[in-house]
Amino acid sequence: MLKTANILYAIIMLLFLSACGINSDIMFRSPKGEHQNKKSQYYEIVNPDSLPKEREEDYRLTVDDRLTLTVSPNDGKQIIESVTGTGDQTASNGNIFRNMEYTIRTDGYARLPLISDIHLSGLTIKQAEDSLRKYYSEYYIDPFIIIKVVNKRVIVFPGGGGDAKVIYLKNNNTRLMEVLAEAGGLATRGKSKSVKLMRFVDNKRIIIPIDLSTLDGLAYADIIVQGNDYIYVEPHPRVVREALQQATPFLSFVTSILLLLNYFK
Repeated sequence: MLKTANILYAIIMLLFLSACGINSDIMFRSPKGEHQNKKSQYYEIVNPDSLPKEREEDYRLTVDDRLTLTVSPNDGKQIIESVTGTGDQTASNGNIFRNMEYTIRTDGYARLPLISDIHLSGLTIKQAEDSLRKYYSEYYIDPFIIIKVVNKRVIVFPGGGGDAKVIYLKNNNTRLMEVLAEAGGLATRGKSKSVKLMRFVDNKRIIIPIDLSTLDGLAYADIIVQGNDYIYVEPHPRVVREALQQATPFLSFVTSILLLLNYFK
Protein backbone atom coordinates (compact mmCIF):
# COMPACT_ATOMS: atom_id res chain seq x y z
CA MET A 1 0.00 0.00 0.00
CA LEU A 2 2.85 2.32 0.90
CA LYS A 3 4.61 1.58 -2.38
CA THR A 4 1.46 2.39 -4.32
CA ALA A 5 1.10 5.69 -2.46
CA ASN A 6 4.72 6.56 -3.23
CA ILE A 7 4.19 5.78 -6.89
CA LEU A 8 1.07 7.95 -7.01
CA TYR A 9 2.98 10.75 -5.30
CA ALA A 10 5.75 10.43 -7.87
CA ILE A 11 3.21 10.62 -10.70
CA ILE A 12 1.67 13.77 -9.26
CA MET A 13 5.09 15.39 -8.90
CA LEU A 14 6.02 14.51 -12.47
CA LEU A 15 2.77 16.00 -13.74
CA PHE A 16 3.38 19.14 -11.72
CA LEU A 17 6.90 19.52 -13.10
CA SER A 18 5.73 18.92 -16.65
CA ALA A 19 3.07 21.63 -16.25
CA CYS A 20 5.83 24.21 -15.85
CA GLY A 21 6.58 23.88 -19.57
CA ILE A 22 2.99 24.23 -20.77
CA ASN A 23 2.49 27.16 -23.20
CA SER A 24 6.10 28.22 -22.72
CA ASP A 25 6.13 29.28 -26.39
CA ILE A 26 3.84 32.25 -25.70
CA MET A 27 5.88 35.47 -25.79
CA PHE A 28 5.25 39.05 -24.70
CA ARG A 29 2.72 38.24 -22.01
CA SER A 30 1.11 41.34 -20.59
CA PRO A 31 2.05 41.98 -16.94
CA LYS A 32 -0.67 41.27 -14.41
CA GLY A 33 -2.74 44.27 -13.42
CA GLU A 34 -1.70 46.19 -16.52
CA HIS A 35 -3.51 49.40 -17.42
CA GLN A 36 -3.42 51.73 -20.39
CA ASN A 37 -0.46 54.12 -20.61
CA LYS A 38 1.66 51.83 -18.44
CA LYS A 39 5.34 52.73 -18.77
CA SER A 40 8.63 50.98 -18.09
CA GLN A 41 12.23 51.52 -19.07
CA TYR A 42 11.85 49.43 -22.21
CA TYR A 43 8.24 49.79 -23.30
CA GLU A 44 5.08 51.83 -22.95
CA ILE A 45 1.54 50.52 -23.39
CA VAL A 46 -0.58 53.12 -25.14
CA ASN A 47 -4.19 53.34 -26.21
CA PRO A 48 -4.68 52.50 -29.92
CA ASP A 49 -6.86 55.61 -30.27
CA SER A 50 -3.75 57.73 -29.64
CA LEU A 51 -2.07 56.32 -32.75
CA PRO A 52 -2.64 58.33 -35.94
CA LYS A 53 -4.46 56.44 -38.69
CA GLU A 54 -2.47 58.32 -41.33
CA ARG A 55 1.26 58.88 -41.58
CA GLU A 56 2.15 62.17 -39.90
CA GLU A 57 5.55 62.50 -41.57
CA ASP A 58 7.59 60.82 -44.27
CA TYR A 59 9.82 57.86 -43.51
CA ARG A 60 13.27 58.83 -42.23
CA LEU A 61 16.34 56.92 -43.28
CA THR A 62 18.12 55.05 -40.54
CA VAL A 63 21.12 52.81 -39.86
CA ASP A 64 21.27 49.56 -41.90
CA ASP A 65 18.81 50.83 -44.50
CA ARG A 66 19.69 49.49 -47.94
CA LEU A 67 19.10 52.04 -50.69
CA THR A 68 18.92 51.94 -54.44
CA LEU A 69 20.12 55.09 -56.16
CA THR A 70 19.29 56.24 -59.68
CA VAL A 71 21.00 59.32 -61.10
CA SER A 72 19.94 60.60 -64.51
CA PRO A 73 21.15 63.89 -66.08
CA ASN A 74 18.97 66.43 -67.86
CA ASP A 75 16.24 66.15 -65.22
CA GLY A 76 15.55 62.50 -66.00
CA LYS A 77 15.18 62.87 -69.75
CA GLN A 78 17.01 59.59 -70.38
CA ILE A 79 14.62 57.72 -68.06
CA ILE A 80 11.66 58.76 -70.21
CA GLU A 81 13.49 57.94 -73.42
CA SER A 82 14.48 54.49 -72.16
CA VAL A 83 10.84 53.74 -71.29
CA THR A 84 9.31 55.11 -74.51
CA GLY A 85 12.07 53.75 -76.74
CA THR A 86 12.93 57.18 -78.14
CA GLY A 87 16.41 58.61 -78.27
CA ASP A 88 19.67 56.96 -79.34
CA GLN A 89 21.55 54.16 -77.57
CA THR A 90 23.85 56.64 -75.84
CA ALA A 91 20.87 58.43 -74.33
CA SER A 92 19.26 55.19 -73.20
CA ASN A 93 22.44 54.41 -71.28
CA GLY A 94 22.44 57.83 -69.66
CA ASN A 95 21.18 56.60 -66.30
CA ILE A 96 24.04 56.49 -63.84
CA PHE A 97 24.30 54.06 -60.89
CA ARG A 98 20.82 52.80 -61.66
CA ASN A 99 19.40 50.44 -58.99
CA MET A 100 22.75 49.71 -57.36
CA GLU A 101 22.46 49.16 -53.59
CA TYR A 102 24.15 51.14 -50.84
CA THR A 103 23.92 50.67 -47.07
CA ILE A 104 23.76 53.31 -44.34
CA ARG A 105 26.46 52.43 -41.82
CA THR A 106 26.21 52.62 -38.03
CA ASP A 107 27.70 56.13 -38.13
CA GLY A 108 24.79 57.30 -40.31
CA TYR A 109 26.90 57.67 -43.46
CA ALA A 110 26.68 55.88 -46.80
CA ARG A 111 29.44 55.65 -49.40
CA LEU A 112 28.14 56.71 -52.82
CA PRO A 113 29.89 57.01 -56.20
CA LEU A 114 31.84 60.21 -56.86
CA ILE A 115 30.79 61.95 -53.63
CA SER A 116 32.17 59.31 -51.23
CA ASP A 117 30.69 59.42 -47.71
CA ILE A 118 27.52 61.40 -47.06
CA HIS A 119 25.36 61.52 -43.94
CA LEU A 120 21.84 60.27 -44.71
CA SER A 121 20.52 58.87 -41.43
CA GLY A 122 17.63 60.93 -40.06
CA LEU A 123 16.73 62.48 -43.43
CA THR A 124 13.47 61.87 -45.24
CA ILE A 125 13.81 60.43 -48.73
CA LYS A 126 12.98 63.81 -50.28
CA GLN A 127 15.59 65.55 -48.12
CA ALA A 128 18.17 62.94 -49.11
CA GLU A 129 17.31 63.32 -52.81
CA ASP A 130 17.57 67.11 -52.59
CA SER A 131 20.94 66.83 -50.85
CA LEU A 132 22.31 64.40 -53.44
CA ARG A 133 21.03 66.59 -56.26
CA LYS A 134 23.31 69.38 -55.05
CA TYR A 135 26.33 67.08 -54.89
CA TYR A 136 25.79 65.47 -58.28
CA SER A 137 25.18 68.86 -59.90
CA GLU A 138 28.95 69.24 -59.85
CA TYR A 139 29.24 66.31 -62.27
CA TYR A 140 25.99 66.27 -64.26
CA ILE A 141 23.59 68.81 -65.70
CA ASP A 142 20.27 68.94 -63.83
CA PRO A 143 20.63 65.49 -62.20
CA PHE A 144 17.39 63.66 -61.45
CA ILE A 145 17.70 61.59 -58.25
CA ILE A 146 15.60 58.62 -57.15
CA ILE A 147 16.19 56.91 -53.80
CA LYS A 148 14.33 53.80 -52.70
CA VAL A 149 14.65 51.87 -49.44
CA VAL A 150 14.56 48.17 -50.31
CA ASN A 151 14.71 46.56 -46.86
CA LYS A 152 11.89 48.23 -44.91
CA ARG A 153 10.30 45.29 -43.17
CA VAL A 154 7.76 44.26 -40.55
CA ILE A 155 8.00 41.09 -38.46
CA VAL A 156 4.67 39.31 -38.03
CA PHE A 157 3.88 36.58 -35.50
CA PRO A 158 0.38 35.43 -36.60
CA GLY A 159 -0.30 33.34 -33.50
CA GLY A 160 1.05 29.89 -34.38
CA GLY A 161 4.40 28.32 -33.67
CA GLY A 162 6.75 28.41 -36.65
CA ASP A 163 4.49 30.76 -38.62
CA ALA A 164 6.41 34.02 -38.12
CA LYS A 165 7.12 35.97 -41.31
CA VAL A 166 9.21 38.94 -42.38
CA ILE A 167 7.12 41.18 -44.65
CA TYR A 168 8.93 43.75 -46.80
CA LEU A 169 6.97 46.97 -47.23
CA LYS A 170 6.44 47.88 -50.86
CA ASN A 171 5.05 51.35 -50.22
CA ASN A 172 4.91 53.97 -47.49
CA ASN A 173 1.20 53.57 -46.79
CA THR A 174 0.92 49.87 -46.02
CA ARG A 175 -1.97 49.18 -43.62
CA LEU A 176 -2.11 46.76 -40.71
CA MET A 177 -4.68 44.58 -42.48
CA GLU A 178 -2.50 44.40 -45.61
CA VAL A 179 0.46 43.12 -43.62
CA LEU A 180 -1.63 40.51 -41.81
CA ALA A 181 -3.06 39.38 -45.15
CA GLU A 182 0.40 39.11 -46.70
CA ALA A 183 1.49 37.02 -43.71
CA GLY A 184 -1.33 34.59 -44.47
CA GLY A 185 -3.82 35.92 -41.96
CA LEU A 186 -4.11 34.93 -38.33
CA ALA A 187 -3.12 31.39 -37.45
CA THR A 188 -5.78 28.96 -36.22
CA ARG A 189 -4.46 29.41 -32.71
CA GLY A 190 -4.21 33.22 -32.96
CA LYS A 191 -6.40 35.43 -30.75
CA SER A 192 -7.94 38.15 -32.90
CA LYS A 193 -8.83 40.12 -29.78
CA SER A 194 -5.20 40.26 -28.65
CA VAL A 195 -3.04 41.78 -31.39
CA LYS A 196 -0.03 43.82 -30.28
CA LEU A 197 1.60 46.38 -32.57
CA MET A 198 5.10 47.16 -31.27
CA ARG A 199 6.89 50.24 -32.59
CA PHE A 200 10.27 51.70 -31.68
CA VAL A 201 9.86 55.34 -30.64
CA ASP A 202 12.34 57.46 -28.67
CA ASN A 203 14.58 54.53 -27.72
CA LYS A 204 11.76 52.32 -26.45
CA ARG A 205 8.99 50.16 -27.85
CA ILE A 206 5.46 51.44 -27.61
CA ILE A 207 2.90 48.64 -27.36
CA ILE A 208 -0.48 49.22 -28.99
CA PRO A 209 -3.02 46.51 -28.01
CA ILE A 210 -5.61 46.06 -30.76
CA ASP A 211 -8.85 44.06 -30.74
CA LEU A 212 -9.78 42.80 -34.21
CA SER A 213 -12.37 40.27 -33.02
CA THR A 214 -15.38 42.51 -33.75
CA LEU A 215 -16.41 45.05 -36.38
CA ASP A 216 -15.21 47.77 -34.01
CA GLY A 217 -11.71 46.59 -34.92
CA LEU A 218 -12.12 48.18 -38.36
CA ALA A 219 -11.21 51.45 -36.64
CA TYR A 220 -7.66 50.12 -36.28
CA ALA A 221 -7.36 47.86 -39.34
CA ASP A 222 -6.15 50.79 -41.45
CA ILE A 223 -3.36 51.88 -39.12
CA ILE A 224 -0.26 52.49 -41.22
CA VAL A 225 2.63 50.24 -40.24
CA GLN A 226 6.23 51.40 -40.33
CA GLY A 227 9.56 49.75 -40.98
CA ASN A 228 10.84 47.67 -38.03
CA ASP A 229 7.37 47.30 -36.50
CA TYR A 230 6.53 44.03 -34.75
CA ILE A 231 3.01 42.63 -35.04
CA TYR A 232 2.38 39.94 -32.46
CA VAL A 233 -0.85 37.96 -32.31
CA GLU A 234 -1.14 36.22 -28.97
CA PRO A 235 -1.92 32.50 -29.36
CA HIS A 236 -4.70 30.73 -27.50
CA PRO A 237 -3.27 28.65 -24.63
CA ARG A 238 -3.61 24.89 -25.10
CA VAL A 239 -3.41 23.73 -21.51
CA VAL A 240 -5.03 20.29 -21.78
CA ARG A 241 -3.37 19.31 -25.04
CA GLU A 242 0.10 20.38 -23.98
CA ALA A 243 -0.34 18.85 -20.51
CA LEU A 244 -1.13 15.51 -22.13
CA GLN A 245 1.84 15.85 -24.48
CA GLN A 246 4.13 16.64 -21.57
CA ALA A 247 2.74 13.90 -19.32
CA THR A 248 2.46 11.05 -21.83
CA PRO A 249 6.15 9.98 -21.65
CA PHE A 250 6.05 10.00 -17.84
CA LEU A 251 2.77 8.10 -17.70
CA SER A 252 4.12 5.50 -20.12
CA PHE A 253 7.22 5.10 -17.98
CA VAL A 254 5.23 4.77 -14.75
CA THR A 255 2.81 2.32 -16.36
CA SER A 256 5.73 0.15 -17.42
CA ILE A 257 7.14 0.20 -13.88
CA LEU A 258 3.76 -0.74 -12.40
CA LEU A 259 3.41 -3.64 -14.84
CA LEU A 260 6.87 -4.90 -13.91
CA LEU A 261 6.14 -4.62 -10.19
CA ASN A 262 2.86 -6.44 -10.64
CA TYR A 263 4.59 -9.15 -12.67
CA PHE A 264 7.26 -9.85 -10.03
CA LYS A 265 4.83 -9.54 -7.09
